[in-house]
Amino acid sequence: MFISVRRAIADSSIKDCSRAIQAREGHRSVRKIFLKHESDSGSSSKGLFDVSITHRPEVVEYYDNTWLDYRAIWLNKKNLSMHFGYWDEGTESHSDSLLNMNRELAAFAGIQPGMRILDAGCGVGGSSLWLAENFDAVVVGITLSADQVRRAQRFAEERNLADRVTFQVADYCDTGLDSGAFDVVWAVESCCHAQDKAAFLAESYRMLRPGGRLAIADGFRGSRKPSMDNELLFQRLVNSWAADDLCAIAELVELAENAGFSDVGTRDISSNVYPSIQRLSFAATLWQPLGWMLAKLRIRPSVTYDNVVGAKLVGQAFRRHLLSYATVTARRP
Repeated sequence: MFISVRRAIADSSIKDCSRAIQAREGHRSVRKIFLKHESDSGSSSKGLFDVSITHRPEVVEYYDNTWLDYRAIWLNKKNLSMHFGYWDEGTESHSDSLLNMNRELAAFAGIQPGMRILDAGCGVGGSSLWLAENFDAVVVGITLSADQVRRAQRFAEERNLADRVTFQVADYCDTGLDSGAFDVVWAVESCCHAQDKAAFLAESYRMLRPGGRLAIADGFRGSRKPSMDNELLFQRLVNSWAADDLCAIAELVELAENAGFSDVGTRDISSNVYPSIQRLSFAATLWQPLGWMLAKLRIRPSVTYDNVVGAKLVGQAFRRHLLSYATVTARRP
């Protein structure tokens, strides 16, 4: 049903838009966390690619089918980043801005060398590898997409980081990983896909050691009471990117506190992200006619055109203050 709704939205949009751990020890630590549910189940083959993820197929469909789009216009082999960039006075390029977002969130969250980090919604491993390279972190990356896991593992091997970074298919609302296993749960533009944000926060809290920190960078809803036209635009945007809805920043803060977190801090960085938004919207405007034709002729899946629709609408949503972008950190007492 969700897919049909998104396709209906895309169809209506067509009309509208016509207008400090040693590497060896770190590897053993990662494998211990990674293999917990394998030993529990008595099978050594589960946990990497064979986990059945059936409750969010639209998220897997979206990322698996739009990989080439991300690869062509957004990320490169240096950053492997699928998120928006952070621009400041020293930023010289789009590629630099993507790495800047990692730096800003790491600084805000107080990442320290040698930490154990769960990258919740790791994509193809960009942030996971960056954390390992820059903080000597031991990282476990999880995603719903087996294709992303395969790519991320290959990238880790190419960078000689497979001894400190591993990836697996898992749901960040119910990971099956050890309680208290991580110093940081890192979530860059992944919390937005959670249908139950409270469940994501509760699972993050469980996996953190006392004193551990949650670090989020994501888009947030601007208002719960926009005009009908603005709400329609907002829903077209989030549905086009395989999300149901977004929290307002204050809503996420409340949910985090209800989950048991303390010292919840937020930083609105919308102005720093807006150049990245503009770049994406401009690219989508150029690509839209061809994207529509390729989807109409079934040369490419319709979800790829949904992605173009979302990329075009995100600029409008920002300018109308329907969408903001923020970093959020919280501590498990």
